[in-house]
Amino acid sequence: QLQFVESGGGLVQPGGSLKLSCSASTNAFSVYSIGWYRQAPGNQRELVAKITNVGSTNYADSVKDRFTISRDNAQNTVYLQMNSLKPEDTAVYYCHAEYGPLEYWGQGTQVTVSS
Repeated sequence: QLQFVESGGGLVQPGGSLKLSCSASTNAFSVYSIGWYRQAPGNQRELVAKITNVGSTNYADSVKDRFTISRDNAQNTVYLQMNSLKPEDTAVYYCHAEYGPLEYWGQGTQVTVSS
């Protein structure tokens, strides 16, 4: 069972920045592909960004050039740097880990973009 903790959410004004963290307590975290998903009220959960165990990344079109996903395997942590935030980025953001048939979800962290 892989357990991890998300942090870094909060309230920010449009145009602002936040950095989310997804941290695990085991070195096994490094073999997992990690994705950040988000879900706004009334919407389906959607992939925001993903990073593989070797560092390959992909992004949703809506966040390209604004968000950056990265990982620090020494710290067992994956980050999501979010810049130029928009009200439509408001959602609960979830960390997702997958390795073969194994997959785990975090509890989520709320991001609210509002003036």
